[in-house]
Amino acid sequence: MKIGIIGLGRMGAALATRLQGCGHELVVWNRTPEKAKSLVEAGAVLGASPAAVVGQTEAIITCVLDADALENIFNGDQGILTTDLNGKLFIETSTVQPKMQRALAEQVNAKGGAYVECPVSGSTGPAREGRLIGLVGGTPEAVARARPIIEQFCRRVEHAGPVGSGASLKLAVNLPLVVYYQALGEAYALCRHLGIEPERIIDLFSDTSGGANILKARGAMIANGMRGDEPQPVTFDVDSFRKDLRTMIAEGGELGLSLPVAERTLSVYDEASQQGWGSRDGTSLAGYWSSRT
Repeated sequence: MKIGIIGLGRMGAALATRLQGCGHELVVWNRTPEKAKSLVEAGAVLGASPAAVVGQTEAIITCVLDADALENIFNGDQGILTTDLNGKLFIETSTVQPKMQRALAEQVNAKGGAYVECPVSGSTGPAREGRLIGLVGGTPEAVARARPIIEQFCRRVEHAGPVGSGASLKLAVNLPLVVYYQALGEAYALCRHLGIEPERIIDLFSDTSGGANILKARGAMIANGMRGDEPQPVTFDVDSFRKDLRTMIAEGGELGLSLPVAERTLSVYDEASQQGWGSRDGTSLAGYWSSRT
């Protein structure tokens, strides 16, 4: 199948690599074209604009950082909505508020396209291996059409309901993770003076009732962060978690809810970013608080 990939940040590039490896022909676009270099060298075509990508493909996956970037690729000059969408399938994977997903779906559907949202749970490694969890929103018909593509990068596809449902689930599943990184930092601060190796601490934590899956998946990186080693390879940075926290809090406001734990966690992440930790991987946060003076 000819698939378009619009947005080649860390996750978008990982999705593109996975789908290219599955044998699909890709047409790709990114605001900074140099990020497409390795994909083009492997056979992908570089599109001139988001609209051009749509014109050259059957299905289009969008994956960008935030709502502003998403608005630009759909409604900007030479954006997706400036061209013929009849019969095209869109799979939107960005982490934004549900109301934005619903608004984009309405615009796409009005022009004859099919729209499925599929924000994903997991990082770039699982994306390249086809082991993400897809949090899907859309009509049964559109989801059935998108599922064969989604299943090539997701080990589990959770159809939550109409468009907007996937975004709600994505914000929900990310919230405990970002809070947990801060909780780990506070926990380590209580026992750091004992001089126990961070790997041993992580092993112990993972064997207790307070353990989380992330300790098994990324325990080594978290331990390195606790030790204060050089910044780890980045899959999802602190500033991206800050963006997600702001999105969670905004959605809580839309629903008439307060999220006090998320709000307090955001203040710590903001402080860490101001101290130069914004571009570090999120696993580093477990070391930030315990080393803070």
